[in-house]
Amino acid sequence: MAENGDSETMSDLERKVCQQIEYYFGDHNLPRDKFLQEKIKLDEGWIPLEIIIKFNRLNRLTKDFDTIVGALRKSKAGLMEVSEDNTKIRRSPNKPLPEVTEQYKNAVKSRSVYIKGFPLDASLDDIKEWLDNKGKVENIQMRRTLQKAFKGSVFAVFDTVESAKQFVEIPGQKYNDTELIVLFKDDYFTKKNEEKKQNRLEAKAKAKQEKEEKQKQAEDAEMKSLEEKQGCLLKFSGDLEDQTSREDLHAVFSDHGEIKWIDFVRGAKEGIILFKSSAKEALSKAQEANDGNLQLRAKDVAWEVLEGDTAKEALKKIMEGQQELLNKKKGRGGRKGKGGKGARGAQDKKVKFLGKKTKFESDDEVEGEDDGMTGPASPKKRPLEDTEQEEPAPKQLKTENGAGDQE
Repeated sequence: MAENGDSETMSDLERKVCQQIEYYFGDHNLPRDKFLQEKIKLDEGWIPLEIIIKFNRLNRLTKDFDTIVGALRKSKAGLMEVSEDNTKIRRSPNKPLPEVTEQYKNAVKSRSVYIKGFPLDASLDDIKEWLDNKGKVENIQMRRTLQKAFKGSVFAVFDTVESAKQFVEIPGQKYNDTELIVLFKDDYFTKKNEEKKQNRLEAKAKAKQEKEEKQKQAEDAEMKSLEEKQGCLLKFSGDLEDQTSREDLHAVFSDHGEIKWIDFVRGAKEGIILFKSSAKEALSKAQEANDGNLQLRAKDVAWEVLEGDTAKEALKKIMEGQQELLNKKKGRGGRKGKGGKGARGAQDKKVKFLGKKTKFESDDEVEGEDDGMTGPASPKKRPLEDTEQEEPAPKQLKTENGAGDQE
């Protein structure tokens, strides 16, 4: 078995080949790459080159075994080994995968940088090329919307906190004359959370303002309604018979004024009538028709047209009664079946969701995206580098990792 590590100078192609293969077997991709995870169990970690060359991004670079073997032998990373017969490669057993603990995740986050300002049609290769001389980058995650459109920002993981810090401190960084926003990933999420908090406060204040405006409009409308109904209220009181009813009042005024509402319960000694128009005119006509002695069930009654604040308070009470009656009617209207069983049955009947649950990632990762630290991908589809994926390779390797290479 031959190991890599030769100090020969690499060509540009060899450098790209090494970078791609070392990404496939690297700390960021291999733990979540189920396809490779299954393959490395079969032959002490060895993967035939005939499989590797079918990986999309590597396939676009080269299909030549000698080029791949030569490149890996020149690599100084010490990550990969080449078999004695030059037909297989594997991650060196001397470079075990790190255990993905909270401490490890935090360490990765501490050297992760948020960069925003790339054109929406930029490819992973474009961004890799721009970052090429700005420090050693282990992983690039192109942030995408739920519809998979590039958002113009990335998370880049540098090899050390120091190299990440040096990159962040470079002033006035630009991409094609566009100034970029550059922040540590933790600082980005802190800023994002502060913005969300501020947005919630502003939304709450706006909702409160709108509620107050609606309430004022309702109050203004109510006052206008009250003003319009001034002079339409007639109060009656006296030693009324217990059987006195609203029907008696309708009978008395049926030919003299249109009644809209009567605030009265049987057995009470007083009540209020709301006429559509002038209460004074309706009372005058009714009294004239009864020779000036307007009674209810042969009982003397005191009649008083309400005005001013007294009328307003009475009108408010009537309007509340009307609304209460309307709400009761709505409640009865919503019940179906005998005894309201239809409504209760509908309430008790629960619809069971039989589909697959959708897990939404927390904002501590990426809005609508996998952060690359959330575990293995599906065995039916190779995991994504930088949440990018290119067009499928040959169908027998549908699970091939595009190394973030959808363009």
